[in-house]
Amino acid sequence: MPGGPGIGGLLAMLLLEPNQVVPVERIVDVLWDHEPPATARTIVQGYISRLRKWLSTVDPGGTTRIQTSGAGYRLAVEEARIDVALARRLLAESRGKPADVRAELLSRAQSLWRGPELSDIAGRVRAPELAELRLTVIEARLDADLELGRHDEVIGELVALVDTHPFREHLVGQLVLALYRSGRRAAALEFYQRFAHRAAGELGLDPGPGLRELHSRVLRDDTTLLEPRPTRVITPRLGVLVPAELPPTPSGFTGRDADLAWLDRLRAGGDPAATAVGVLAGPAGIGKSALAVVWGAGAAAAFPDGTLFAALSGFDPAHPPADPAAVLGRFLISLGVTQDDVPTEQADRVALYRTLLAERRVLVVLDDARDSDQVLPLLPGGSSSVALVTSRRRLDGLVALGARLRVVQPLAPDAAAAVIAHAAGTTAAAPDLDRLARLCGCLPLALRIIGARLASSPQWSVGELVERLTDERTRLGALRVEDTETGVRAALDVTVGALTPDRVEALRLVGTVPGATTGPHLLAALAGVDVETARDRLRALAALFLVTETARDVFDAHALVRAYARDLAADRATRLPEVLRYYLAVADHSRRHLRAAADDLDESADLPLPPIPDRDAALDWFETEWPNLLAAAAEGAAAGLHDQVWRLARLAGEFRRTRPRRDDWAWVLDLGLESARAAGDRRGEVLIRLSRCVLLTRFGGESEILADGERAVAVATELRDPRLMVMGHNALASALYGQKRHHDALAHYHRALDLAVRADYRLGEANIHNNIAQVHRDLGDPAEAVAPQTRAVDMFREVGDLGFVGLALANLAELEHELGHLAPARAHATEAITLAAANGLELTEAFGREVLARVLCEEGDLLGTRVELEKAADLYRVAQSPLVATVQERLDTLPAV
Repeated sequence: MPGGPGIGGLLAMLLLEPNQVVPVERIVDVLWDHEPPATARTIVQGYISRLRKWLSTVDPGGTTRIQTSGAGYRLAVEEARIDVALARRLLAESRGKPADVRAELLSRAQSLWRGPELSDIAGRVRAPELAELRLTVIEARLDADLELGRHDEVIGELVALVDTHPFREHLVGQLVLALYRSGRRAAALEFYQRFAHRAAGELGLDPGPGLRELHSRVLRDDTTLLEPRPTRVITPRLGVLVPAELPPTPSGFTGRDADLAWLDRLRAGGDPAATAVGVLAGPAGIGKSALAVVWGAGAAAAFPDGTLFAALSGFDPAHPPADPAAVLGRFLISLGVTQDDVPTEQADRVALYRTLLAERRVLVVLDDARDSDQVLPLLPGGSSSVALVTSRRRLDGLVALGARLRVVQPLAPDAAAAVIAHAAGTTAAAPDLDRLARLCGCLPLALRIIGARLASSPQWSVGELVERLTDERTRLGALRVEDTETGVRAALDVTVGALTPDRVEALRLVGTVPGATTGPHLLAALAGVDVETARDRLRALAALFLVTETARDVFDAHALVRAYARDLAADRATRLPEVLRYYLAVADHSRRHLRAAADDLDESADLPLPPIPDRDAALDWFETEWPNLLAAAAEGAAAGLHDQVWRLARLAGEFRRTRPRRDDWAWVLDLGLESARAAGDRRGEVLIRLSRCVLLTRFGGESEILADGERAVAVATELRDPRLMVMGHNALASALYGQKRHHDALAHYHRALDLAVRADYRLGEANIHNNIAQVHRDLGDPAEAVAPQTRAVDMFREVGDLGFVGLALANLAELEHELGHLAPARAHATEAITLAAANGLELTEAFGREVLARVLCEEGDLLGTRVELEKAADLYRVAQSPLVATVQERLDTLPAV
């Protein structure tokens, strides 16, 4: 293979997910451990090119190739050619076979490992499932060897394995059994005691029931352990019974076409010599069981030997999880084995079960599994059967052994509305049903409960239910069936009941956050733990589908789960200041990457903040957290935390200066002004009014600025704050300029300039020079404007404010165009565009392109003019700027090329 560990790591990632698209973002994260160089994507492209060349030499026929698909790459390959796929096939094929056949198949599978997994790629790619598969193969092979009487031969191997994997109970049990059969009873007991002491001391756990029973039998010197027990030959009453155990299909089932198609592919695309295992995972009430039953009923003809169904009660509050041995006993009777012929031991039941199904085609539905260990004994082996498992967990142990996972999602809104209509038998208007469905989060359990309420309780109108569901305080109560324990809260209670206390606390803290998403850094700040611990707790919640990791470190929760978590969080009000403190600290840190801070707000805090090393990271954080910032500000204002709210509004406004959107920018500043007044913070009032002046200037609202500007100047003067006075006079001058009162504007600009020079406020001085130049231009004297405009460009460069450098350059280019200096105008406009595009400044980039279009038009380049104006219009449109109309008018009057 070409290259070093980087290329090897990339190839490993593609091989671990054959025929699946691996996103470039994940490749970069994995290869550089979340600290990629700036050229990471280019390096990955180079790796792909070299891998393609290498593949063309080792596979000239082109049956294996790397395809580019969207923002990722796919390795198109026949999976049978990959060692891990072959190992899984041999493991599946071995199930249910005689011991000598199993030993041979599993030895072949084990030989596919020729050293540690992924050993040549310096730990860049991790695939713990490969190690788990290897151990499973080894354990299964040792079981076969022990059954064949090879106990003396395997003791040395088992001692080494137990030394490497000291808490692997199955290996410990195999070693104890092998030693006992070899006449080394004392050594067998010693190994058991060593394991028991270590498990108690390091894990706080006792040995499992199987190992304890083996220990007891060795203590009793149970001679039945000395030799493998011959398999008992049982002749079931084949043909007499064809089990058909699926529950009735639910009425009104709809909206699952993609899931049903996936199940069809699972049945059709599996290995004909092995059982296809599918896992339907998802949160409580999502409709996993209904999906399994409906598909099973529709596919029953494909299983001529019957369907088996077991409710495993993994999350049933009224019953303990089903014992696999008991389920096997019932399955054997369903398959025609008489009660007297059902073996006593679970291992014997497993062997008989798989022997009976080896040549039969059945569907086995295992509903509500708690974990992989509960399911594994119930899987038919070595047949063309299908096993379908539903669970509130992902069952990664099954997936590591080759099972296919499907995470069941909420219904689409139209299908969700149809479920309510069917359950209720209602003729309510479609918009009303659609709103009800959305308030239920399109969760099937909630939809059916609402439908039942409408059907059985005429006093409930659609409007009343909408009202109760809209209010988070009454939402979960409305989603409960009267006089029963059935409801969304009850279903979530069961799931949460399976959590450890620290994870319950994590869910409670999720409920304290006002927004829809949270992350490990905020959770760490609230819980007082390190970030890695917080991340682990959130991912543990994700494993039970209480939250979903939609992007790295971004955890979302279904609306009904959020309502449940907020019910848990009895201390939400006391936690809100901590949430606001966290958002203030990260927002302040982030905005300093966007532009030089014009105010002296300092929200730094000793908190676990996310890494935000540069401008792009800051913009990404603001974009991701923007809905949460707005929600936190709104909830903080309602709770009277006005001092924190106005400061958060000011910092949020700094982001919107870079990526302007008028509606939410205006909303948050209005909220901030109300909070500053409520807090009695006059300095805060000035800063928010100044932010409003920026907003109004950006969106052509200069005529509305005057009141804010005059109030800002008056308060800043009373406070004797020189910097606030500079900003206030500057804003007031801009308001006067917007009203075409040019000489009054110049007077205030010069007053502001004098104050800025005396206060050594370089950023303010640069801004004022820029504005003075614009007044002179508007007075029809572009030549007079060039000097202050050039001074503004130089000073913005000096203070390092790249955003304002771009704007000042575009202004300078506009002046130069008007003076007929086309070459410098083109150069300065192009530089302005480049700076603005690199820093995500949409309005500045749009203005720069407008100016460049004028220069190109002057030079006779009509095609270039049209291209620049079209790009400017698109950017103005995204930013919701009224200037889009002006640009569109110029486009409409531009001569055709």
